[in-house]
Amino acid sequence: MIVGGCDIGSATGKSVIMKDGEIVSYAIMPSTIKPEQTARKSMEEALEKAGLKSADNLDYIVGTGYGRLKVGFANENVSEITCHARGAQWLCRTTRTVVDIGGQDSKVISVSEKGKVIEFAMNDKCAAGTGRFFEAMARTLHITLQELSTIGLGSVKPVSLASQCSVFAESEVITMINEGAELPDIVAGINNAVAGRLAAMVGRVGLIEDVVLTGGCAKNDGLAKALEQRLKVKIRKLPMDPQIAGAIGAALIASEKVAQQTQASSVSK
Repeated sequence: MIVGGCDIGSATGKSVIMKDGEIVSYAIMPSTIKPEQTARKSMEEALEKAGLKSADNLDYIVGTGYGRLKVGFANENVSEITCHARGAQWLCRTTRTVVDIGGQDSKVISVSEKGKVIEFAMNDKCAAGTGRFFEAMARTLHITLQELSTIGLGSVKPVSLASQCSVFAESEVITMINEGAELPDIVAGINNAVAGRLAAMVGRVGLIEDVVLTGGCAKNDGLAKALEQRLKVKIRKLPMDPQIAGAIGAALIASEKVAQQTQASSVSK
């Protein structure tokens, strides 16, 4: 059984190929202005890595994410909330709370022991607490996203950001720079501000350990540390790239669909 999962977000496209329940390849690429093009390119790259010629070689494909309706080669599409829950728990069996920080929104998902979504909260009305916010802050500070992840770890006295809006927060950071605030303290303040927003969402859903981070911003070590301090729990690190959790979940659902079809075919015979 060979299946695929394709997660098309606002910032990146991710595709995963699974064979008999194991990941054989995956691809991550920046999103283009056309979701269908992003889907096709990411899947083509994953297929090439798996030694497969085309999507026709796959038994079933599930699309998910912001652009899931544009994954034309998918057999069906499934909510990214469901897929991130499934993917995160497959990567870490003890997962009960998933904090997904994507390019344009963030989500907190409470997961059952069997990977089913119990409850969720979502921030999709404001850029604050998303990848776009971190990109804006990195540009303002003239540093890379990787530096934004690590520089703040050496902070002695993190600044406090009062603004909840990403636009006003950017102006606030510029003021701090002009006033001579230290770069590590500003970066730590940025991560602390986002962690505060995420912790509030976790509070609405209900904190259950273990907690894991998914999405591209899960690679931000400073954010993970700040969120641990806010929640007062240890965040479990996923054993694979957290950015492909949604695509993994989609591939797992595809595997289930093939198994159901096989079982139904056997019964009819």
